[in-house]
Amino acid sequence: MLASAVQPLIHYSYMGGDNLMVARKRSVLLLGESNVGKTHYGAQFLKRLIIGRSSLKMFGQATNLDPFDQALNSLSDGRATGHTPSETYVESIWPVIDAQGQQAELVWPDYGGEQVRRMIADHSIAGAWRDRIQGGTDWILLVRLHDLKNADDIFSRPLVDLGKAQVTSLARRPSDQARLIELLQMLLYISPASRDGQVVTPSLTILLSCWDELEGQHKPREALRASLPMFSDFVESVWDSPAVFGLSALERPLSEQQADQDYAIKGPESFGYIVRRDGVSDADITWPVSRLLAAA
Repeated sequence: MLASAVQPLIHYSYMGGDNLMVARKRSVLLLGESNVGKTHYGAQFLKRLIIGRSSLKMFGQATNLDPFDQALNSLSDGRATGHTPSETYVESIWPVIDAQGQQAELVWPDYGGEQVRRMIADHSIAGAWRDRIQGGTDWILLVRLHDLKNADDIFSRPLVDLGKAQVTSLARRPSDQARLIELLQMLLYISPASRDGQVVTPSLTILLSCWDELEGQHKPREALRASLPMFSDFVESVWDSPAVFGLSALERPLSEQQADQDYAIKGPESFGYIVRRDGVSDADITWPVSRLLAAA
């Protein structure tokens, strides 16, 4: 299945004479480290597609929805789902279409987020990841600010300070934002992105997940810059038009053991929202993908 789906699909339309119009269908890849809410967002996204409460629709046959079955069942009971085992890598591919007929292939890998950290530590990207990165036209990266720290490290401390104190193994470890920068650098290195200027393709959308954990934050880009200024500067200097939005896939914390009765009664599709650039929330959590299609 992977080999046949690696290359972005090409559609040909007859224009008359010997001319063909070639349109490249978008291939949107979801990325994120561990504990950023990828599975919950995927389950909520899929639920919206199933019941028709979104700006997108499923067309054609989706592949391998099994990874999200447990999450859908848990959320329907008002419970959170467990974390994906660290060694798991299973792709779920959803063909979606918007109201204007623009199409995309939404590639939703279900994997243990620890794999991403291991790739960074080993400076090695597995074949399945490599194929998807090379074939993607758009990347969506989930970042959970609540779990990241803007700490001093070997990248942010002045050089003059390095010799003033004994350097420990902890002090030599790159910070969270330096690790995220290295991840994007690795992905760009094996991608077909042009090196002549700022990156246009693949596009980059950053979703600040678990937005309900962030108190007093109103605009996503400001929240990212305040929490991870070096990472924010990197993204804005490398990409032509990076987008930053907030995401609360569940809208409230849920327990894996104890069911939230209100959640179960109203249904998980009644919860979750996106925060747009201006800080205004939107209940259509599929919107970050639909905006990519609108720009096609």
